[in-house]
Amino acid sequence: MNAGDIAFPHLNIYLKNVPKSFSVFGFDIAYYGLIIGIGFILGLTVASRIAKRTGQDADTYWDLGIYGLIFGIIGARIYYVIFEWDNYKNDLLSVFKLREGGLAIYGGVIGAFLTIFIYAKIKKKNPFLLGDTVMTGFILGQAVGRWGNFMNREVFGGYTDNFLAMRLPIEAVRSRDITAELAATIGAGDNFIQVHPTFLYESMWNLMIFVLMLLYTKHKRFDGELILLYLAGYGAGRFIIEGIRTDTLFIPGTTIAVSQMLSAVLVIFAVVTDIAVRVRMKKADK
Repeated sequence: MNAGDIAFPHLNIYLKNVPKSFSVFGFDIAYYGLIIGIGFILGLTVASRIAKRTGQDADTYWDLGIYGLIFGIIGARIYYVIFEWDNYKNDLLSVFKLREGGLAIYGGVIGAFLTIFIYAKIKKKNPFLLGDTVMTGFILGQAVGRWGNFMNREVFGGYTDNFLAMRLPIEAVRSRDITAELAATIGAGDNFIQVHPTFLYESMWNLMIFVLMLLYTKHKRFDGELILLYLAGYGAGRFIIEGIRTDTLFIPGTTIAVSQMLSAVLVIFAVVTDIAVRVRMKKADK
C-alpha cells in the first residue's frame, strides 16, 4: 500500500491517496477539523429545528452553540492531554497543535454540559429542556465527526478479518497506536495493518442513537429524559467499542480504561435516575 491509501478489502473498496488536508491560498486546512465543523453545524441545525417544533426560541441554540463549541473543544483537549501527559510534558507547545488530532469526546461532553447549565443559570432557562434539545443534535454531530478520525488514520481497533476490516499503511498511523498484539499480526513483507474500523462502529452507533432520540422527542415524559437516553445509549456503545480500540486512554498508573469506566458510570447513573424520576412521577399522580 502507498502511504496515503486506505482499503476495506472485504468490501472491495480501495481508496488511493486519501489526503489529510487541502490547501486554500497557501493555508493548509485539515479535513479532521473541517469534518468536525460540519458535524457541529448539522447538530446545531437539528437542535434549532427541534426548538421550533417544541415552542422554544431557535436563536437560543445558535447563541449557546458558540459557547458550547469553544468550551467543548477546550474540554476535549484538556481531557485528552491529561491522560496522554507523557506525550506532551516534554513539548508543551504541542498541546496547542489541534490539527494533529487529540480531542477526547468525553471531555467535549463535559464541556458541553457545563456550558448548558451555566448558560441556563445566567439566562434563567430550564437546563434540562436545553439539554434534551442540544444532546439530540450533539449525538448527530458525533456521528459525523468520527469521520475526521478516518481522515487522520486514527481511532481504530486491533486485528480483525470481519467484513468491515480496514487496512492502513503502517507509516500513515501513529506508532503508539500499533500495540504488540496488532504488530504480531503483520505478515512478512506487509506494510499495512488490518484493523477494526472502530471510528465507523461508533459513527453508526451514534447515528442509531440519534434516530432513537429524534423519534422519542414527542413521547418523553419529563425534561431531561433525552439527556439520560443520550448518556445511557452513547455510554453503552462506547463501553463496548473502547475495549476494541488500540489508542485507549488509561487512568495513570493503572490498566483501567478511563472511557470504559466513565461509560459504565454514566449508563448506571442514567438508568437509575430515569427509574427514580418515573417512580416519583407515578407517586405524584396518585
